[in-house]
Amino acid sequence: MDYKKILEDLENKIYHPIYFLSGEEPYYIDLISDYIAENVLTEAEKGFNQTVFYGKDTEIQTIIESSRRFPMMANQQVIIVKEAQSLKKIEDLKTYVENPLKSTILVINYKYKKLDKRTGFAKALQKNGILYESARFYENKIPGWIEQYLAESKYSIAPQAAIMLSEYLGANLSKVANELKKLIIALPEKTKITPEHIEKNIGISKDYNVFELQNALGERNVLKANQIINYFGSNPASNPIQRTTSSLYMYFSKLFMYHFLKDKSENSVAGSLGLHPFIAKSYISAAKRYKPHKLFDIVGILREYDMKSKGFGNVSVSGGDLQKEMIYKILH
Repeated sequence: MDYKKILEDLENKIYHPIYFLSGEEPYYIDLISDYIAENVLTEAEKGFNQTVFYGKDTEIQTIIESSRRFPMMANQQVIIVKEAQSLKKIEDLKTYVENPLKSTILVINYKYKKLDKRTGFAKALQKNGILYESARFYENKIPGWIEQYLAESKYSIAPQAAIMLSEYLGANLSKVANELKKLIIALPEKTKITPEHIEKNIGISKDYNVFELQNALGERNVLKANQIINYFGSNPASNPIQRTTSSLYMYFSKLFMYHFLKDKSENSVAGSLGLHPFIAKSYISAAKRYKPHKLFDIVGILREYDMKSKGFGNVSVSGGDLQKEMIYKILH
């Protein structure tokens, strides 16, 4: 069952006795767990019937005993186990999972881990409750996720703005969603969000960001690339070298991969390299300016400066100066 179906059932008051929420992406785990915490019980009912445990401070037997308690002056009780990945011998919950109390809604937040679905514990969860796995979300999917998230709130976004946000925020969905909420609060419904909106409301420069740096390097525009990297150096807190090296590593790695694709049409390149269709053409153009041997060298440069940013082979050079050196070597 996907998260949308789970939330739809919850909105329709179709409850299951157990929600085991696992996986590497915490955003959807929190989304489901928070909905249950906020909406199943009334404020008056929560006082006696809603309990939160933390895995590192809780024993399995405590959770079982609490789950077997009947609600007081309510139809359900809600028990939420946060940080359940820290529980010792979580499989010992099997005795309860095999015969759960219908009036209890037990929510287990098992973040950053997967449960072996071949075990008897997992099979009991699937039979008597919801076993949900939130898969890791990769950065190349973020622009599309942003577009979908905004569309559900009756907004749209320019492709360049979506890519700009994804390059700056990375694949942390909770962080991305928080920034999108700022835009939704600040802008009228049905607004098409542009880089200017992002600069004004979130504070990411529309001209001096990693996405524009990639474009400048792809065009081998020395002046523009140096202007952007100088801006990064004067704003190190907002533009750390680690973010720059990570983004450029992905960028140049994809340019390198381009040279070995059989089908170099825009649609094929976008699909093969996991690109937003809006930028596939610019990648094709950039790859033609960089031969494979140069791209191989660039990947080595990025690794070198990533290590230097972490103190290896570098004692006193600032992150801003390291970035300037790195960009110089890439372009020359």
